[in-house]
Amino acid sequence: MSVADSADGPGRLHARMALARRNALLLAATQAVAGSASPISISLGGLAGFYLLGADKSLATAPVTGFNIGVAFGALPAAWLMRQIGRRYGFMTGAASLALGGLVAAIALFRSDFILFIVGLVIIGMGAAFTQQYRFAAADGAPTSFKASAISWVLAGGVFAAIIGPQTVIYTREFFAPVSFAGSFLAILPLAALSILILTFLKIPQDTVAGDEDHDDRPARPLLAVITQRRFITAMICGIGTYALMSFMMTGAPLAMVGCGFSPNLATLGIQWHVMAMFAPSFITGRLIRRFGRDVITGVGLLILLGCAIVAHAGIELWNFWLALILLGVGWNFGFIGATAMVTSTYHASERNAVQGFHDVTLFGCVALSSLMSGKVLNAWGWETLSMTFWPVALFCLSVLGLQMLSDRRAAAL
Repeated sequence: MSVADSADGPGRLHARMALARRNALLLAATQAVAGSASPISISLGGLAGFYLLGADKSLATAPVTGFNIGVAFGALPAAWLMRQIGRRYGFMTGAASLALGGLVAAIALFRSDFILFIVGLVIIGMGAAFTQQYRFAAADGAPTSFKASAISWVLAGGVFAAIIGPQTVIYTREFFAPVSFAGSFLAILPLAALSILILTFLKIPQDTVAGDEDHDDRPARPLLAVITQRRFITAMICGIGTYALMSFMMTGAPLAMVGCGFSPNLATLGIQWHVMAMFAPSFITGRLIRRFGRDVITGVGLLILLGCAIVAHAGIELWNFWLALILLGVGWNFGFIGATAMVTSTYHASERNAVQGFHDVTLFGCVALSSLMSGKVLNAWGWETLSMTFWPVALFCLSVLGLQMLSDRRAAAL
């Protein structure tokens, strides 16, 4: 039990735990609904871009890059807005952004306007930036012993997003035929409305917004002092490496599958299995972190990503694509949840908003670049080269993590 938890007393600690569980469940439900906008955008962004472009298809994944840029650019405004109006209303604003982006993307498809389509996905990405904050909202204010589990619970909502998003694509993709995909982006509007309804039941105490939910009255350090900590840098490198590799392959996979003769529906189902694999382990990831530690689980995730690269490089049968995408999802889950838990251990409560905003801007800026490069690498050198890119990145992250673990052990022995 942490100092903050022991200071609460049994009665208050029980109340904090009950509220933390309730909020985690509500945020998991919202993740399931609002989070489905992401697989819709990612599975269709490249395909729609491919059909909207002319002979040169190298920028087909630019709409997915636009989505990731929206997430990156939306991170700081999201953090600022939630400081002003609270997380509940901030999250509602994010859901409204999802709806607006879906509408703009659909209009762009009716007009065959590639640039406007990218704008629509940028707006969806800005709404998704709020969704990315769900995991921090669940962890902040929770007793220390429940923080990793709270993150896992929220991300577990992505299992249902993995079903809702791709199934929405399959049933609405040709709703406005011959204009493909417009129906799927319009379907984001009712999903966003349902998210807002769920969020009305969210009850985050005022002290959580103010930033002292852990009874931590230590003054905020300069941002530079926090982000130059060796442990923070290690967590950032592992988080960025894990997420960027996941985005790199996930963005190119639907295009590669269609290019190998598989149907858009099979490509979408591959993304569904991938997104389910991203979030399904979340039911146990928190417990694994408590048992084995954040660093070990992060390392296991990076090793699984190397296994994904091996399967992807082995062939271009449907099972290669699907199994690689499943391993990609599981590796992301362990690596990213572990790295996120590492980040939450590096800052004080008073530093939370600034550090989380910096973290997500940097993270999703790199993810945006990886999604753009995915289309270029796939178009220029093919699927095998794309999969081989995993090795240097994953091995570098493992090396940094290993050095951190060795340093921690030496410090503990002193």
